[in-house]
Amino acid sequence: MPDEAATIALGRELAPLLAPGMVVWLDGELGAGKTTLVRALLRALGHSGPVKSPTYTLVEVYVVSSIYWYHFDFYRFNEPTEFEDAGLGEYFRDDCVCLVEWPEKAAGYVPPADLALVFRFAGQTPESGRLLELVAHSETGRQCLSELASRWPGAGT
Repeated sequence: MPDEAATIALGRELAPLLAPGMVVWLDGELGAGKTTLVRALLRALGHSGPVKSPTYTLVEVYVVSSIYWYHFDFYRFNEPTEFEDAGLGEYFRDDCVCLVEWPEKAAGYVPPADLALVFRFAGQTPESGRLLELVAHSETGRQCLSELASRWPGAGT
């Protein structure tokens, strides 16, 4: 993803492919585009309200077309056990989509990803552009990426 516009375009294409029960990990440096992608996903699905980073709240909840979308951010965790202490496991169900920033901060507690999006800066600064790697970790994730690739040529994995 060279810039914010490309991240938003990816969000528009990816949004309809994410299905209830999916866990999507969003990994990458601060400012690399994780929350921008979540905002684009939700906008593409018709959410018109604010979409903010859950850095301080741990989770933001959005209901779109009767599907719950949970956006997590574990950046402030000091220990992975904080996931369990906060009772966050109950959010990961078959009737919702979970978007998880900083999953490594809850390693061993956060459920495995169906799909992982790894954001990186192309150079030393954000102005150098961004790179994005999309990795499927389940059959559901593989199907999602296959459909994305057939719909959008810019979706190289």
